[in-house]
Amino acid sequence: MPNDEQGSGKIPYDVIASIAGTAVLKNECVYELAGGLTDSLSLSILGKDSAGKGIKISRNDDGLDLDIHIIVEFETKIPQLAWEIQAAVKEAVEAETEQHISAVNIHVQGVHLPGEEEEK
Repeated sequence: MPNDEQGSGKIPYDVIASIAGTAVLKNECVYELAGGLTDSLSLSILGKDSAGKGIKISRNDDGLDLDIHIIVEFETKIPQLAWEIQAAVKEAVEAETEQHISAVNIHVQGVHLPGEEEEK
């Protein structure tokens, strides 16, 4: 029986998140993955970025649900970007892990403006 950190094939969720994150960041319209409070704490306390920054994975009866939080580039067509990310993530994760992905939910947390310099 899987625990909170692993899928049914004993693939750790951080590995799945890493695969998904790589697929997301291949799209040039994505500025970065947006981390939440736990990612900030991981960076502050441990001094390192979380492998699954901006990605939450949960299991349901149909497979895995992925919630992906992103910052997009200015003037991005968000609906089109969401479809592209959903397809890329589903294809990459299913191909590499053989886990069924039942949903990929995209959450746009912000927009990166041209000339805006932030600390990443």
